[in-house]
Amino acid sequence: MSVGATFLDRLRNAGISPTDSETLRLQKSLLFFATGLISLASMVWLSIYWQLGPRFSSNLPFALQLLLVGNLLVYLKTLNFNVFRLLQLSLFLFTPFVAQWSIGSFITASGISLWALLAPIGAVLFIGPRESGAWFFAYVVLTTLSGAFDYYLADSSSNLPQQVPPATTAFFFALNFTAVSTIVYLLLRYSDSEKHRAQKRLQEAHGLLQVEQQRSERLLLNILPAPIAERLKNGDEPIADGFAEVSVMFADIVNFTRVAEGLTPQQVFAMLNKIFSCFDELAEKYGLEKIKTIGDAYMVAGGLNDARNDYSGALAEMALEMCRLLDQDFNINEMRLELRIGIGSGPVVAGVVGKKKFIYDLWGDTVNVASRVTSEGVPGVVQVDDRTYQRLCDQFAFREAQTIHLKGKGNMVVHRLIGRRTGGAAGSG
Repeated sequence: MSVGATFLDRLRNAGISPTDSETLRLQKSLLFFATGLISLASMVWLSIYWQLGPRFSSNLPFALQLLLVGNLLVYLKTLNFNVFRLLQLSLFLFTPFVAQWSIGSFITASGISLWALLAPIGAVLFIGPRESGAWFFAYVVLTTLSGAFDYYLADSSSNLPQQVPPATTAFFFALNFTAVSTIVYLLLRYSDSEKHRAQKRLQEAHGLLQVEQQRSERLLLNILPAPIAERLKNGDEPIADGFAEVSVMFADIVNFTRVAEGLTPQQVFAMLNKIFSCFDELAEKYGLEKIKTIGDAYMVAGGLNDARNDYSGALAEMALEMCRLLDQDFNINEMRLELRIGIGSGPVVAGVVGKKKFIYDLWGDTVNVASRVTSEGVPGVVQVDDRTYQRLCDQFAFREAQTIHLKGKGNMVVHRLIGRRTGGAAGSG
């Protein structure tokens, strides 16, 4: 970027605060631009007038430059935009009429009062359409007064201080109309350009906001089931639901503490992350809800959403695939780890605990049964309680039922899952 372009860009953005609205930023930028255009145009107008016509006093145009620039400097010092805007528009409005009255009539001044039209037009751009009405009314009143003065003083036109040649008058009529029209056009074009820039900034900000919103929603969905996340976003009430029938599965890595003793923290994390990430993919594949990980244990449940009705079967399929995964894929299971898996079915209470760092969790006897069936299980075997067995026995084959003692529960019948039934397979009961 050139030095001139850099200077103009700094001038255009002078006095603009980061806290300004897009509308206020546009108004400030437009007023700075208009001040520069009118200052430049008045100097060019004076130079051409001196070349082609009479040598009237340059005090007024020079004073206009001083007032415009002086008001601009005061604004940059005080940052009082309302006062700056009022004074600049007043200069735009009154100076052309003063210049016309000092030269003579509307004709001899070549319609220089037309420049005052920039005040109401500028008011539309710098203040707003509604507030610009007073400025347009003032312009009409001053124009009417000038016309009246010209009409009643026409007989004394020979006493005017200077008589301008007709050719010069016609030339400056065209020049004034062209200059004012050009400034109006440039202001409107600049306004449209700035509006497009503002719109682009808003679109970019909206795009970034959407990205952040999507990222936040993905993060929330990684923590909570989708319906729960939606309820949490739409309300502040505690979320707690009762479910009459849910299947809950725990998967516990056998002898994990002993295996982890010889590993660095980074190796322990990498090992668990690789295995549990695969379990997450399986949960998504079977339409189940991962609840949480507890150290080296993984908890997942079916029946909390409407993804599928055969959630117990899906949970059994996932459990069998988890065992196959660790038994056959040594890229994932480098340490040859084994799982104990237990599934229990029954009523639970589900909800979000806390206001910060919250978690979606399950409570109830069903959760306790699933956990204890897991802890009393055999490595590499999926063990289910009797209620889950009743839900699965028509589609899956089981080994002969066994009775085990569960701490806090006493003796309980459990069933060890073999796999999905084939045509000739038979399951024990």
